Amino acid sequence: MAPIFDCSVKSELLTGMRLARKAIARGDLVVLPTDTVYGVAADAFNPAAVQKLIFAKGRTRRAPTPVLIPGIPTLDALAQSVPDEVRALVTAFWPGGLTVIVPAQSSLNWDLGETRGTVALRMPSNEIALALLSDTGPLAVSSANHTGETPAATAADAERMLGAAVSVYLDDGVGGSVPSTIVDATALVKAGGKLRIVREGTISAGQIRELVGAERCE
Repeated sequence: MAPIFDCSVKSELLTGMRLARKAIARGDLVVLPTDTVYGVAADAFNPAAVQKLIFAKGRTRRAPTPVLIPGIPTLDALAQSVPDEVRALVTAFWPGGLTVIVPAQSSLNWDLGETRGTVALRMPSNEIALALLSDTGPLAVSSANHTGETPAATAADAERMLGAAVSVYLDDGVGGSVPSTIVDATALVKAGGKLRIVREGTISAGQIRELVGAERCE
């Protein structure tokens, strides 16, 4: 059984974070808290590790894995372009429960699944997640559950579903039960293109439309 570290205890937090960094570096999986549901994470630039994540969840490559990042500068580094509407959204809602799908830099050496040249990016607000991201860089992260099951709200929930497929579990208490809101901004690079709300989560469609303008949304 993989260890679960109680991050409310300083000694366990330090040990858990150290082992989590090592696990990510060697291509293993880590379960971490976010400001929404718990996530299972892998090095975004290690294709074998990402495939391990996809296999652990029981999903296919047709559902590409989102990427958590430590800040807006990383958005600029990973995205081919950042439309003004996306800039306004991340300024308002990052760190937080907003995932944006944008065209990915063509030079990036990664394999997140069948992305068709896009990448889904989010900056979480959980301090443990941000601390790990600051050390590891971008992480491919998906909800810590088997595909079709309820996303994990605790590290114990995640361990019940993922078990030994994960090397380290970081426990930060009960997390949220609502996932992030996902918006697809890839059409905005074309004349007349509009923002598409793929999934409504912690941020409402109304909040999105109010900020970017209803006429810029499908």
